[in-house]
Amino acid sequence: MTAPPDDCLARNDWICGDYLSTRRQVLLDAVGQHVQLTVVSVGLGLAVALPLALLARRRRWTVGPVLGITTVLYTIPSLAMFSLLLPVYGLSATLVVVGLALYSLTLLVRNILAGLNGVPAEAREAARGMGYEPLRQLLTVELPLAVPAAMAGLRIATVSAVALTTVGAIVGYGGLGNLIYAGMNTYFKAQVLTASVLCVVIAVVLDLLLLGAERLLTPWRRAGRSPRPTPGPEPATASGRQA
Repeated sequence: MTAPPDDCLARNDWICGDYLSTRRQVLLDAVGQHVQLTVVSVGLGLAVALPLALLARRRRWTVGPVLGITTVLYTIPSLAMFSLLLPVYGLSATLVVVGLALYSLTLLVRNILAGLNGVPAEAREAARGMGYEPLRQLLTVELPLAVPAAMAGLRIATVSAVALTTVGAIVGYGGLGNLIYAGMNTYFKAQVLTASVLCVVIAVVLDLLLLGAERLLTPWRRAGRSPRPTPGPEPATASGRQA
């Protein structure tokens, strides 16, 4: 009987140190592309979701259409989504980024809107009583108080994007998904397992980074108190003097 080969690559083991050492640059390139696609797509989704949430909060009649459209987009299968975007963006990384950004909208819009709606009425009244204009009240009072709910949606959207990025392998821009699909086609066990584990690692690392960012943005939660509006100039009276 022939002895099994000593090389784990030749044996096609699931866990193989030789694979890591011989494909290090390939893995690094795939990880870099995966992270880039994820971060850019979620960033684009956030840039679109914030104005939509603000619009829905300001004009209540738009809540239904905004949430309805973003929910419908989320229900479209990923392969169908990429097929619909293909005539516009072609076989490019932009196709994957836009597709993932559209998927993130429902999570981001809902959570940002929930955070804004959850701002205590007394916080708004205190800001108005101190002479805050609507924009200043939004930036310094309402958005900071909405951060916890918004970050919850951002964390979920980011983890989901890490997983969905792998589907981009169908157009050649899937990051680690390219390695997973190639490994599945050739039954290359070490490649499939390594790329899959790295996807999990990326998701965990990004989630922890966002959790840390949330803690930095909400110091009052660690202190067990709520943020207070910063005193500003008193509103002028009709005679032009300070009240």
